[in-house]
Amino acid sequence: MTATEQPSRGLLRAGIAAAVLALVLDQASKLWLLYVFDLGRRGAVQVTPFFDLVLAWNVGISFGWFQNEGWIAQAILTAVKAMAVIALAIWMAWSRTMFATVGLGLIIGGAIGNAIDRLVHGAVVDFALFHVEIAGKTFNWYVFNVADVAIVAGVTALLYDSLLGTRAAKAP
Repeated sequence: MTATEQPSRGLLRAGIAAAVLALVLDQASKLWLLYVFDLGRRGAVQVTPFFDLVLAWNVGISFGWFQNEGWIAQAILTAVKAMAVIALAIWMAWSRTMFATVGLGLIIGGAIGNAIDRLVHGAVVDFALFHVEIAGKTFNWYVFNVADVAIVAGVTALLYDSLLGTRAAKAP
């Protein structure tokens, strides 16, 4: 491999910075809501007519799938998450575009943030709830957190990069 084929250190730094930023914002928001704002004691807090802060403990995976509070299930989920983070970090280290590298960093930071929750609390701390009322019926979105936002933003960046990025634009 020649020096020109090696991934850019600047790109890798951007990906690491995105991971650290996502992780810090996620953990800071959760710590503040749990221990300063005391969301657990306050219960649901209406922020706007369409957004509430609520405390939800997610013992499953994305969107609350595979709910299981047993320590074996939690250990398996944590191990799978650790393997995914390692694979994503390797991919990020070899990434050649800013969108992909930062996107992978956001996914990594979000995954680590949720894994910390799982290790510390036995469940992921979720708190953001969007909802809308139509014809007298309330429709709620899933309760989520900053890590989830980082993961979705990272996946969006990867999709953008793969579908509309520089290489895709040059393809025949």
